[in-house]
Amino acid sequence: MPNQRGNLEVRIMKKRTTQFLVLLLVMSLVLGLSACGGAAKGGDTAKIDKNKEFILVGRVAPLTGPLASFGNGTPFMEENAVEALNADGGIYIEELGKKLPIKFIVLDSESNTTKAAEAANKLILEEKVDLMIVSHTVDTVNPVSAACERYKVPCISVDAPVDAWLAGAPYTYSYHAFFNSERELNCFIDAWDLQDTNKKVGLLAPNDAEGIQFAQDVTKYAEERGYTVVDPGRFPIGNNDYTSIINNLKKEDIDILVGVMITPDFATAWKQFHQQGVIPKVVTVAKATLFPADVEALGGDLGNGVVSEVWWTKNHPFTSSLTGQTAAQLAEMWEKELGQPSVATTGYKHANVELLVDVLNRAQSLDKQKILDAIAATDLDTVVGHVKYGEDHACVMNLVTGQWVKNSDGVWEQRIIANTQIPDVPLYEGEMIAIPGSN
Repeated sequence: MPNQRGNLEVRIMKKRTTQFLVLLLVMSLVLGLSACGGAAKGGDTAKIDKNKEFILVGRVAPLTGPLASFGNGTPFMEENAVEALNADGGIYIEELGKKLPIKFIVLDSESNTTKAAEAANKLILEEKVDLMIVSHTVDTVNPVSAACERYKVPCISVDAPVDAWLAGAPYTYSYHAFFNSERELNCFIDAWDLQDTNKKVGLLAPNDAEGIQFAQDVTKYAEERGYTVVDPGRFPIGNNDYTSIINNLKKEDIDILVGVMITPDFATAWKQFHQQGVIPKVVTVAKATLFPADVEALGGDLGNGVVSEVWWTKNHPFTSSLTGQTAAQLAEMWEKELGQPSVATTGYKHANVELLVDVLNRAQSLDKQKILDAIAATDLDTVVGHVKYGEDHACVMNLVTGQWVKNSDGVWEQRIIANTQIPDVPLYEGEMIAIPGSN
């Protein structure tokens, strides 16, 4: 009896061991198949809603506030760029076996960095956008890029100096195309070279990310070309009293003023320069005077002779990869539909969508990794020039130099006075003027 009982217990243990091993084998097969299935579908593919009707693209822009001139034309330009594409069904998505049109969801940053971040968070967490596009200064682009990095959403951006954008690096999910400080400052120095001056340059730069970067770079590039920079220090955005700065620059007898400011702040400063009789021969201020509305906002004729960087004009020798429109045709459409002169953002708004569509066409997927791989491989001729990203996820673009002059009809026109970086952009046939009433 004891032997029989012992044999029975052994058989039971063997049976349980066999069952356990079988269970392990089944679990391994299930897990293996799941892993293989996930790998075949690629990352987030299994999460794609089979009933999706749109590719949702988030768009943050300064539609109100002091940067509203940049946001002007959104969402018209974005929607116009994909109108024909959407009419044909949109972008083919391989996992779904069908085309999906592109739908933009636009939120206002209110020209505020905190609001820009909040808008990006809402688009990602509540609207569940598939990817993001953004532009219009570091105040908009950097917080949106940061949100996309945090939540692992692909982001394509333009229209913020590359150096200041790279302050948020390293990037995994964000890619950017625009000019850098070197090219911006050299386009300004091209204007300085056109006037007879004492080569002493006064600096106006606030204590935001763009101002700090600008101040660090301006001395280097100015000195390389024979100029001396007088730096009175940083000041807060929204500053309304520039007396000490003006007095400092007056003592140094500057002939040139360079800076980067938002339009309302430069308007305040420039009026105070005039009130105190400190009027340099050359004024080159980034960001503040990009658009006709900006120079108009300076009041009266105070915009006469002011120089700005010019990213894009209707005379640029480029064509859209998306619609086939030349720069001139794109500008004509803007002027006809919006009833206002085309501006630098006209081309860059369109180019941002060119990049988006090119990426989606090559990815044919909403899987984030496939989208990122497609962005990294971008090699595209756009209406603002050729875009190809480097290892730092940035592409540095070229620009030219423009001077604002109020013509005999009382209309502000921007004359291209230097084209070193894009020689095919035609130059104004006359001469650059000195600031009226300059010292």
